[in-house]
Amino acid sequence: MRDQQTSTTESNTACGSELDNSITLKTQHGEKEIMNTNIQAATHTQAIEALHKLQGFIGTAQRKVLGELFTGCEKQFFYDKMVELAEVVSSMPVTYGTDGQGNQAVVHLHYFTGSCDWHITERDVEAEQRQAFGLADLGYGGELGYISIVELLQCGAELDLYWTPKKLAAI
Repeated sequence: MRDQQTSTTESNTACGSELDNSITLKTQHGEKEIMNTNIQAATHTQAIEALHKLQGFIGTAQRKVLGELFTGCEKQFFYDKMVELAEVVSSMPVTYGTDGQGNQAVVHLHYFTGSCDWHITERDVEAEQRQAFGLADLGYGGELGYISIVELLQCGAELDLYWTPKKLAAI
């Protein structure tokens, strides 16, 4: 058994990120792969689960692009971003949760298209996302009210992946 060696090999993409970490046992009879672990598997799974949780909040086209980005050089950033956004959505106030807070209510999500912006402070508690509450600014000044997320997504509005939650007063 003194002839056995253990080595670790790494596969890299063209971008230089690790794909897997294989441990190979080298014996006098040749090499035998004894363990092959995909380093990104757990993170990828979490990102896909997060993307499913965000289905009512991210439009079809944006989800498709994110799916493509999950295979690119910066996939780890997008994995982390989807998990982070899913956490934001699950922890944000539900309908009437910010009632009476006025400009002190926190905007958790931001949608945009063209010169229009929607700042979401509350989400609907229904299983299928139908509406939210927040500030809608169609270019003529903002107005608080109920916003149909379904209609926003149908009109091509995108969820701002780089949004940092802040109070309405700061907008």
